[in-house]
Parts: sequence; structure tokens; C-alpha cells
Amino acid sequence: MLSDGEKRRHYDRFGSVDGQSPFAATDVTGAAEFFDALFGDLFGLQRRRSSAGRDLRYTLELDFEEAALGCEKTIVFERPEDCAACSGTGAEGGSAGLVTCPRCGGEGVIRKKAGFLTSRRDCMGCGGTGQVPRVRCATCEGAGLVDKERRYTVRIPPGSTGGSTQRVPREGGPGRRGGPPGDLHVIVRVRPHPFFTREATRDGDVLMIEVPLSPVEAALGAEIDVPVLDGKVRMRVPPATQAGSQFRLRGKGFPRAAGARGDAHVRVAIETPATLTDEAKGLYEKLGAALSEDALPRRKTFRDAGKNAKPEEP
Repeated sequence: MLSDGEKRRHYDRFGSVDGQSPFAATDVTGAAEFFDALFGDLFGLQRRRSSAGRDLRYTLELDFEEAALGCEKTIVFERPEDCAACSGTGAEGGSAGLVTCPRCGGEGVIRKKAGFLTSRRDCMGCGGTGQVPRVRCATCEGAGLVDKERRYTVRIPPGSTGGSTQRVPREGGPGRRGGPPGDLHVIVRVRPHPFFTREATRDGDVLMIEVPLSPVEAALGAEIDVPVLDGKVRMRVPPATQAGSQFRLRGKGFPRAAGARGDAHVRVAIETPATLTDEAKGLYEKLGAALSEDALPRRKTFRDAGKNAKPEEP
């Protein structure tokens, strides 16, 4: 052909030696199938592609002490499983009750052509399986799945905080077309404690315990029982203890590495009586009259500062 000048000019102009395009005899459907097969996985459109099951979430509420020290909890939840009545097919009689999907003709995909390219997606009528129930299963109403109660013992490590998550593999929903089950995610929620809080310091988190004292206990000193994570501790409060004073209880805080325990900090809050009897009120009045200015140095400094302050101009 190259040696024949006429044929060469014809080929350069029309792309063939016989007057027809070299693409005229090409099977467009075959080319579309080729591109479909080539790019199907790239766009997630592969027919009857297996997929993992749906992940499940479970919120586990714990007491402050349980989250701090760690614990084991048996949780009860529902997860979808294959219906035993139809073996997960959704059809009465199991697989024998399945018929070809009329929408996709049993292929499991719906094709759409655009020129010589073909796109495809899973058939919505059969979910990509190519088969539908002749009669829907009465137990699962054709879904192929039923919710079943499941029990699982989950271990909560020491020092867990609200929002921390435990992942339990393969305890989620069932996979599709042979795919693996999903996972179960156990999300920890810590109930607020009336006296315990967790506070961050440069040495790590510390257990802060707020201890309410009466004015008499704070003034005269007292021995009190302080609740800790795993019991209580007897502590001596010295006389003239001020509100906000802190004391340390060594080894009574959060668990650390290698089995060690951090420290707990006790913070004093002075609780003023909410109600007073006539007798108590009289005693407080006598006490106020008996206290000198030197007995309350902070109050004296505060009042002196107020005396020296310039009044605000109107």
C-alpha cells in the first residue's frame, strides 16, 4: 500500500484502502463492554460486588469510678442477621423461591449507553443479586434480615473518658454477597459525679475531690471521711482552713502505667448554712460580735481597699 501512491493518498484521507472507515466494522457494543469491564471497579459498579456489613454504635453509660478504674460490662444490643426462615433470601421457601429479576433480566445491573460507552449500576429491584422473591418471606417481609438480641462482654480499660470508643470487630451488620460483617463501636459516656472531677495538669490528669465543710469545721479543724475511687480515706483538716485550700492524697487518684496510682487532690468548699434556727442565728450573731478585725485579715484588707477607693463620678 505504501508503494502505491494512489492507495497511500486514499488511506491518509479516509483511513482505509477500500473507501470505508476502519471503525465502520467495529462492534460498538463489544467496545462498550470492554470499557465497562475495564472501568467498572474504578467507579464501584462491578456486578455482584461483595461489600462489608454496616457498622453499629452502642452508647455505654458508666459511673465515674467504673470509667476511672476500668471494668467489664455485658451489653445487650440488637443487630440484623440473616432470617432463619428464608436463609436470608427474603423468599418463602428459601433459594427455591427466588425468580429472575424482571427489571434487570437476572444480570443484577442496569446499563445505560452514552455513545459507545456504557455505564452501569446495581439494579434497585434486586439489589444487584439478579433474583427477587416469588413470594416474600412472612417472617422478615422480604428483607432477608431480622433484628436479633446479642450479648457481648466489653472490657473498659482504666482511665477511660467520655467519648472514648471501643471497636469490636465483626459484631456489626452482615456483609452483602459474602462480604465480611461490620464492626460494633462502643462509645463511653461517663455520668457526672457530685464530688469527683478530672483535671488536667502538666503531670497528667488528677482526681479532684471537692469536700464541703461547715464554717465550724473549717474554723476549728476536724477529722472527716473523704470518698475516693475505691473506698474512703480518713483525713485531718487543720484549724483555720480557708475555702479553696487543697490537700493531697497520695496514691488515691487515677491508675497509671505498671499498676501505679496517681494522686488525688482534695479541694475545700465552705458551705454556709441554708437555714438557721433561732438558736443558731443567735449563736452566729454572738460569734460575729466576738470576732475581732484581726481574725478576718482578708476581709479587713478588702474593706480598707474600699475605703481608699475614689467614688465614681455621676
